[in-house]
Amino acid sequence: MKPRTELIVLLIAAIAVAGCGKSDEAVEERLRPVRVISVSDDSVFRDRSFSGTSKSSRESRLSFKVSGTVINVPVQIGQRLKAGDLIAEIDPASYNLQVQQAQASLVEAQANDRRAAANYERTKGLYANDNASLNDLDAARAQAESSGAVVASASKALEIARLNASYTKLTADADCSIASLDIEVNENASPGQQVAVVSCGDAFEVTIDLPESLIGLVDESTPVSVAFGSIPEQSFDGDISEISVASASGSAGFPVVIRIAGSHPSLRSGLAADVTFQFDAAAARGAGVVIPVTAVINDQDGTFVFIAAPAETAGEALVTRRPVTVGELSQFGIEVLDGLELGDRVITAGVSVIRDGQRVLVSAENQGR
Repeated sequence: MKPRTELIVLLIAAIAVAGCGKSDEAVEERLRPVRVISVSDDSVFRDRSFSGTSKSSRESRLSFKVSGTVINVPVQIGQRLKAGDLIAEIDPASYNLQVQQAQASLVEAQANDRRAAANYERTKGLYANDNASLNDLDAARAQAESSGAVVASASKALEIARLNASYTKLTADADCSIASLDIEVNENASPGQQVAVVSCGDAFEVTIDLPESLIGLVDESTPVSVAFGSIPEQSFDGDISEISVASASGSAGFPVVIRIAGSHPSLRSGLAADVTFQFDAAAARGAGVVIPVTAVINDQDGTFVFIAAPAETAGEALVTRRPVTVGELSQFGIEVLDGLELGDRVITAGVSVIRDGQRVLVSAENQGR
């Protein structure tokens, strides 16, 4: 029995030793692999892209100056027009009647003016022969002057009536094309109501909103390129023509207008544009660095990233939590304004399964943008 008992004890010890070995190996296997990028000079936030829509640099929104019922819209969207071509017309009947009424009023006023002028001349003769009093002369002169003023007023009323009648026709003031039509025949048009949008000329521009963190870095010499999804494999140079000094209504962005240099048969109003600004590296350094969005985490304690600090063993790293301040989101990633320094290794993959102070395996390392 004693040898048998010793054998059992030896077996138990061997099993325990084997279990401890497997446990140690399991601990080693629990080092999670992560992917990192290094913050370098190339990470400085130099280029920024914003979306906008192209439009003609000479685009006009047309409307009637008078109200009325639309009786004619002889154009279609996309149609090219020459200066003077009719775009839309409202019923001129009531305005023609006003012209006739104003003409009649003018004729009546001219007749009264002639009668008053004749009466004044006659009264002056009578007064010279002492056959009329000074009061009679003053009354005749006042009547003549008043009649002259009525004639002038009636003449202006006729001019206004004729202008209103001419406003019933909406015409192109230059060679252009119809970008949109916003009214149909038999609809009632009001003064100022948009009837059509016309694009004149072959020059186009794009308006975008720049955030306040970047508007100070932009001037007329900032290099800009414009790309369109509908015109693949071609980029256009852009010139900054306008920089707003105030933010857009209801927005934190500052409008900037970029005039597109060059032309293309497919270039037209309404195309989605991607506008890229190439900021000066020294000036842009204060705007932060760009890292992948997956590297940034938000919790109840704030916004932070995980830094892979070097460990004693090659290929391993110690996870360190680092608070950061983020800025704008772009197609390249998210801007980090504060919290990162050159040489920091930011963990970009595996962040959901690691914690501060944990040892990890660095599986890949890339340079940031």
